[in-house]
Amino acid sequence: MRLLFLFALLAALLPLAAQNQQLAQQYFLDGEYEKSADLYLQLFKERPENSFYFDRYVTSLLQLQRFDEAEAALKRQLRQQPEEVALYVKYGQLLEEKFDEEGAKKQYAKAIEELPADQFRITQLANAFIGMTKYDFAIAAYEKGSTLLKNKGLFSYNLGDLYRRKGENEPMISNYLDALAAEPKRQQQVETYFQRYLDKEGLLEAQKQLYTRIQEGNPNDTSYPEMLAWVFIQLKDYKSALRQARALDKRLDESGERVFRIGQMAANARDYETAISSFDYITDTKGTASPLYLEAKREGLLTRRRAITDGYDYTEQDLRILETAYTDFLDEFGINPASAGIAIQLAELEALFLNDLDRAISILTTVVETPGIQDKTQATAKLSLADFYLMQGEEWESTLLYSQVDKKFKEDLLGHEARFRNARLSYFRGDFEWAQSQFDVLKASTSRLIANDALDLSVFILDNLGLDTSARALQTYADAELLVFQNRFDEAFNTLDGLKRDFPGHDLEDDIIYLKANIYQKLRRYQDAATAYQSLIDGFPESIRLDNSLFALAGLYEKQLGDLAKAQELYETLFIDYSGSILAVEARKKYRELRGDAVQ
Repeated sequence: MRLLFLFALLAALLPLAAQNQQLAQQYFLDGEYEKSADLYLQLFKERPENSFYFDRYVTSLLQLQRFDEAEAALKRQLRQQPEEVALYVKYGQLLEEKFDEEGAKKQYAKAIEELPADQFRITQLANAFIGMTKYDFAIAAYEKGSTLLKNKGLFSYNLGDLYRRKGENEPMISNYLDALAAEPKRQQQVETYFQRYLDKEGLLEAQKQLYTRIQEGNPNDTSYPEMLAWVFIQLKDYKSALRQARALDKRLDESGERVFRIGQMAANARDYETAISSFDYITDTKGTASPLYLEAKREGLLTRRRAITDGYDYTEQDLRILETAYTDFLDEFGINPASAGIAIQLAELEALFLNDLDRAISILTTVVETPGIQDKTQATAKLSLADFYLMQGEEWESTLLYSQVDKKFKEDLLGHEARFRNARLSYFRGDFEWAQSQFDVLKASTSRLIANDALDLSVFILDNLGLDTSARALQTYADAELLVFQNRFDEAFNTLDGLKRDFPGHDLEDDIIYLKANIYQKLRRYQDAATAYQSLIDGFPESIRLDNSLFALAGLYEKQLGDLAKAQELYETLFIDYSGSILAVEARKKYRELRGDAVQ
């Protein structure tokens, strides 16, 4: 009966205690400190082992500036629990409220001095200091705790956080690296902090510390070499990142995947030399049985092509070396569904750079007829094949292939692209009204590039079709554009000069300059191209070609003419003054890259 009575009494008291706790919490949050002090004192008396109640009681007294009462309570509690070092922190807080800074510091130092070899107490004390933003004392608590527990790396991650809050990079990096050594699974967390808080100078400091640790550390430990490779990537030093990746690949006997990723990043950053070295490492060391072999071969070829053709200077010998590499690849693997993309690239190289249209058409015809080829790959080959037939002047073959792709991929981007090219062919032929009707439909394409090109041509035809009854000027300009498409540049120049002579003062004058600038760029006469683009920008501020000219001119200064400041200025002008242009977003991205921002 007595036990039953006791249980019944406890059952009645527990809900009451919980109710008082909630009420005290609400009073405290509402700033009613008189009431919260009384309730927390009552709760503490009922449960003297609960330090939270006592802390809230004293805090309420401090808010009420009842300093003597709070000090008496703290002294009494310290006599009873001298090992409760957090009480010294509270006492120091009280002294600060009384403007006794020196006394407060002595209490904080006393807390650290009396710190027991107990991980929970150490963490509790450090957190008390952190809550008061006294990071130096929190650091001292963790460092003393590490010594007491004889475990140097136990609180390294916490120390790294504290130095990060203080903005002290060198010790922050050192402690985070200590934490990484103790727990390699923290690598992603450390990388996140480094990426977020370290600038270039900070990353170079991390690089220096990692070098030292790798030289002095365990040669079988891979956490630091992996971290160093990551730091190199952040610094865009892909060559050094590759060196680390290859060493790790050999040490761990990996498949080459990390090396492959470095190659992809280097290629995207236009560090083509490093990218090619990455892909060649895989093909040279992993052998044909590797699942990455074929992909590395493909990426190596594509990167070599980009290195030569991506707006940079190259010689015919460079093109021939690349042609041989493609040919060797197809000799090794043949033209099949897996290698069709490579064959299409080779055909483009032959047609657009080596002017061998017959070989390009032969290769693409084989691709189109290859059994088992994916429909989209076949359609891509047909679009290129149609272009090359058009370059040879075989317009019927071109329109037939464009129409096939349009019909098969009616609602797909491939179909939209085919429809656009077919409409452009009609424009070349002089069937302007039909071409414009097609461009008007394509303005709604889900591809912004197709939609923008279609809009430009539609507006261009509309603006110029009614300028003379015979549309001779527009037809002459379309003839010049076709000649450019066919790489017949001398004839294009002559046609444009004739157009300007026969129609002086015509509204096509800015378009003539723009097309000539395009030709100069294709001929790699970059200074002539820049001069032409600049003359259009200066002389025709209302031209529909102006945003394209700004973007093209900025690209020339960035890549070929070596004036990055001028390129940055032009990109800024484009995205600020012509924010409605489809090129504005890309211009802003380029501007930020040149400014040194991290752009994803």
